[in-house]
Amino acid sequence: MSTLPVIAAVDGSDDSLRALEWALDAARRRSAPLRVVHVRQYAHWAQPEVLAAGPADPQDDPVLDRVRSRLEGRAEQPDTEYVGLEGAVSAVLPELGASAQLLVLGSRGRGGFASLLLGSNGMAAARDAECPVVVVPRAAGDVRDERSEGPGSRVVVGLKVDGPDEATLEFAFAEAARRGARLQAVAAYPWPAQPWMMPGEMPPPVVDQDVIEDEARVLAEGFLAPYRERHPDVPAEPLAAAGDAAGHLVAASRDADLVVVGRHRRHLLAPARLMGSVTHAVLLHAASPVAVVPPAPPED
Repeated sequence: MSTLPVIAAVDGSDDSLRALEWALDAARRRSAPLRVVHVRQYAHWAQPEVLAAGPADPQDDPVLDRVRSRLEGRAEQPDTEYVGLEGAVSAVLPELGASAQLLVLGSRGRGGFASLLLGSNGMAAARDAECPVVVVPRAAGDVRDERSEGPGSRVVVGLKVDGPDEATLEFAFAEAARRGARLQAVAAYPWPAQPWMMPGEMPPPVVDQDVIEDEARVLAEGFLAPYRERHPDVPAEPLAAAGDAAGHLVAASRDADLVVVGRHRRHLLAPARLMGSVTHAVLLHAASPVAVVPPAPPED
């Protein structure tokens, strides 16, 4: 059975070349092939809704030529394929996830406004792709082996103590194992408590914050236990933190190798794919690469 590739989406921008380096490293760690894809945007007068994607013109692609030159002669180069496509980029990028184990792209590509922290194409891919999507921000810099392995390496995962997603935790543990890194699970709990009261009701008794924090930590430990058994070489610790989950994850990203967050599951009242406010904020502001993991399929 063939191994699904790691796909790097490139457009010639410096941001996409940083993502290419991250994808190259990810393919090596997974012993997977690397597929480098350049999607040429349809002309503005075309109708991209008629055909989402198609093969590019047979003429040479200068973006892919630049990538070939960049990777030529690299040590431990995985099997690499170069693919040119034409289409609406925001539609084509998510579709690539159907035939990949990982889709990697930069935070902004060519044509984006300088003030945008994450372009619309990257947001669409993170929201809609069927595979995990890694967004590499400018702050992450180039991949360096001496930084991405060893005792100082750290993978951060957002852990919802009221219902964690199995796919997100499994991806985070597996990535930490590949990197020889420790795992930090950030479990945020609401504080201060804001109880709803009807007119005339007595206020509830005061709750000790230490008690709430201990409960969040105990719940987190319970959710981490089966993954520790499957990945005994990964040191994993929960961090119970009061308040905004996104803020804690962004703060933890400053010296992390990767932040892993989940994507909302579809449900009856919201059949469209949803990103979630925490994931959205982390994508916009994290200093490290961010992996957005689609939810595990529901059990029959």
